[in-house]
Amino acid sequence: MTTELRVLDPSEWDRWYGVLELAFGGVPEAPEERQLWRDLTEFDRSLGVWDGELCVGTAGAFSFRLTVPGGASVPAGGVTMVSVAGTHRRRGILTSMMRRQLDDLRAAGECLAVLTASEPEIYGRFGYGIGAYSVHAAIDTNRVRLTVPEGTDGVSLRLADLTESSAVCEEVYAKLVPSRPGMIARLPGWERLPLMDPAGDREGASPRQCVLAERGGEVVGFAHYAIKPDWSFAGADGSVNVDQLMGLDPVAVAALWRFLCSVDLTASVRFRSRPVDDGWQHLVSDLRRCEPTVRDALHVRLVEVGAALEARTYQAPLDVVFEVEDAFCPWNEGRWRLTGDAKGAACVRTSDPADLALSARELGAAYLGGTSLVSLAAAGRVRELREGALVEASVAFGSPVAPWLPHGF
Repeated sequence: MTTELRVLDPSEWDRWYGVLELAFGGVPEAPEERQLWRDLTEFDRSLGVWDGELCVGTAGAFSFRLTVPGGASVPAGGVTMVSVAGTHRRRGILTSMMRRQLDDLRAAGECLAVLTASEPEIYGRFGYGIGAYSVHAAIDTNRVRLTVPEGTDGVSLRLADLTESSAVCEEVYAKLVPSRPGMIARLPGWERLPLMDPAGDREGASPRQCVLAERGGEVVGFAHYAIKPDWSFAGADGSVNVDQLMGLDPVAVAALWRFLCSVDLTASVRFRSRPVDDGWQHLVSDLRRCEPTVRDALHVRLVEVGAALEARTYQAPLDVVFEVEDAFCPWNEGRWRLTGDAKGAACVRTSDPADLALSARELGAAYLGGTSLVSLAAAGRVRELREGALVEASVAFGSPVAPWLPHGF
């Protein structure tokens, strides 16, 4: 039977989402979590592939605004909920959904697509490059000391109800969004995401807790965390599992880390998805004892090369011609002249000789400033055609702060 690709009807959501759950192991989500994702689903941007009455493929997109180098907030499609039933692999279903999504994003005027990948190798063939990484670590608080900056003692801390403190935490988050490439402005409804704490997902840890950092009567930071008790023959061996930690300045952040590292009856502070240049690495006395691990976080795809490269700024003056290969989005192929600096940029078609040759995947990887063109060239994925162009472009594309995706979608 021939499969049909169509926009999701709200009445089909339960069957559609069930296919997604089955593809990710078949364990049903908690009712409150499932309801959140239903409420956040943009049905006109969600696709299903149907074999008769049977749903065999899912894909969705969220309407995001993504911070890019220079601080601008750019419309981006947040690709999500992608799955193909195991019974219908190798039939071109994933390719058909990726094709339709990128066509739709282009028609909507969104020059960027972003996603998080359960299996990173899948999306490279569709032009996605790894644009941001994250660090996971566990601070051994029995052996590691923290040295905090002057002024940390001027920050007061207060335990707060997770739900009741949501509004002030969201205010802190919103103030930080322009400060790092890769951060996503939370639209109405997304403030519920940090509050999701299904008991079945805690793995023996406490319900999620909140501590607020305050100075002069103003909330300047917060941390969401849970405590997982444990005991060894030698005594207490629990862990503090950090979900979110954000502060408006270094002393607020340091005060929160110090608090988390001093929770009674614990021996470690564990966290995931922190920026690769996060300041905690310079507060600890022994980074080795924290066992940091880097992994991919945000995958970036330039839907419209010219518009995307014009949407950000560049930390050094730049005048370079790219020869772009993009078989999946052929409208991007060819030569593009990019000129720009810290004030703005222009990117237009040109017939001038190319300075650098690369694919859309490499442009996606370098776009947020977290992956250098020089490092991509070292892997043979960028070719320098004019001497000096590689370093010039790599420096200009960089970002003073590493890109970061604070939460998944």
